Amino acid sequence: MAIPLAFGVSLAAHADQLALSVGSLVAFVALWWTISRVGERLRDELDLRLIDLLLGLLVLCLAVTELGALVYIWGLQSLLVSVIERFGNPLTLGAKAFVSLAIVVLAYVGTGVVKRAIENAAKRRDGVSDHEAEITFRIAQLVIYIGGLLALLGLWEIDLSGLLIGAGFLGIVLGMAARQTLGAVLAGFVLMFARPFEIGDWVQVGDNEGIVTEISIVNTRIQTFDGEYVMLPNDYVGSEEVVNRSRKGRLRLHVEVGVDYETDVDAAVDIAEETMGDLDDVLSVPRPQAVLTEFGDSAVTIDLRFWIDKPSARRKWRAHTAVISAVHEAFAEQDIKIPFPQRELSARPETDGFRVHDDAIDASDADATSDGERTDDDIETNDTDTGTDETGDTDDGTDSDGTDADSDDTTEEKR
Repeated sequence: MAIPLAFGVSLAAHADQLALSVGSLVAFVALWWTISRVGERLRDELDLRLIDLLLGLLVLCLAVTELGALVYIWGLQSLLVSVIERFGNPLTLGAKAFVSLAIVVLAYVGTGVVKRAIENAAKRRDGVSDHEAEITFRIAQLVIYIGGLLALLGLWEIDLSGLLIGAGFLGIVLGMAARQTLGAVLAGFVLMFARPFEIGDWVQVGDNEGIVTEISIVNTRIQTFDGEYVMLPNDYVGSEEVVNRSRKGRLRLHVEVGVDYETDVDAAVDIAEETMGDLDDVLSVPRPQAVLTEFGDSAVTIDLRFWIDKPSARRKWRAHTAVISAVHEAFAEQDIKIPFPQRELSARPETDGFRVHDDAIDASDADATSDGERTDDDIETNDTDTGTDETGDTDDGTDSDGTDADSDDTTEEKR
């Protein structure tokens, strides 16, 4: 019970000091809240950076005043002086302490200024998301705090050589291990400030074409017209050619059509321009144009040029289809032919020269005739050779029935 009793006696002895301390702290908080509220109202009328700087200085003065009041209430002047004398010259130490406090307050105020600047930039530019603004602020806040810490260490003459050497080696190791990621991050910052495209734009990056759906520090996401999502590293985006079809809010399209060589091309051009101008999907300003471009194999080529508003893949193909359908119908009504590829064949007039085709036929007929004659000769020769067989004679002088030829002659004489 000795400790609680002593503690109660101590509190009773310092009741006035405690009351004054609590009162001063309450006053400090109330003044801080009042300054903040006034600053919020002034931010709409004055420069944000100026307001934040003034608020920071007021808070610094208020904090120093509160610290001095607490030292005076508790009678710590002699203790504070002895502590200061132990560390060095009171004036020098006091100046360092004041500068240190100023550095801390300025670092805090600086982060607030940077945060509001990033928020305002994000509001002015629709392509910057809240996530990107938050990441940018955190990185800036880290840089400010590290700078303030280094300033404090240098102010109090703390040796930073070993720390800086270690940080340098650590940076080299991290840079070698994550050079691709760091490259993508740096490229992400470049894209955020250069802004070659924004969320919702229709872009083509290399072989990838689609709508930008997200831009982060590391990569960019594109939704293709097939419904696929493609994640492109920012370093790849920075190294490829980027085509933004939505940048100016309008896009010119081309459709080629061919008309017959016997067609009045001037009339065809006028009909095409008038037809395109009547379409709702095509802008009237700039006006559509039909330009003769070349002599094709089967037709005179006309390039139909027209503009669409708020470019997108759907608007492009809808306008494309409308122009082709309308021009086709208009040409059909005016009997303007759109020829398909065709080829004309014509024979050269015959002369007394050598004709390969007819001679080839004559040569083939002659070969057939000679073959036929040779076949007949062979047949006659075979008949001659076998004549004895047809008369019934044999080599041994007997008939085919086996009787003697001489006996037949004798019988004929007797008769």
